[in-house]
Amino acid sequence: MSEKIIMRVGECLVAGGPEFTAAEPEVIIGEFDGPFGTAFANLIGDQVKGHTRVLALMNTDMMVKPATIMVSKVTVRSNAYTTILMGTVQGAISNGVLDAVRNGTIPKEKANDLGIIVSVWLHPQITTVEDLDHEALYKIHREATRKAIEKAMNNEPSIDFLLENQDKLVHKYYQKELDAKK
Repeated sequence: MSEKIIMRVGECLVAGGPEFTAAEPEVIIGEFDGPFGTAFANLIGDQVKGHTRVLALMNTDMMVKPATIMVSKVTVRSNAYTTILMGTVQGAISNGVLDAVRNGTIPKEKANDLGIIVSVWLHPQITTVEDLDHEALYKIHREATRKAIEKAMNNEPSIDFLLENQDKLVHKYYQKELDAKK
């Protein structure tokens, strides 16, 4: 049996696709018989208007394992946004979770003992895209979910990497401000 997984945290940004399709999930992974389980239960039982928490489903009646809660980082204000979030993106997240089990990142024997909370970022302007490429959106969110889980489970980035590269790692938007002042 694998080691106890109290709580792991990871994130990932995947961009470069069609306009407004970037994904930036943040994940927390842990076992249900500890503090993570309490947080998981509280999230699913404490709904907030505009930031509804839902279980990630493979389809309309099939929950992914490990059980995964999706929480939107963006306030949901329209049916069009909800349809994309709870359709294409939900399917992508579910498959990204299964990809992490299939590649061994998440131990298969822990699939019923672990849970995942995914904080989902879907650009609010996604609903303005004519002829939205759902396949590209799906691939980007699936990849980002898998990568965020891999980073969490592998404790990446390491503290040594961060310390060695601290001065080289400049936040993208801060760098834009610095460049604009030149």
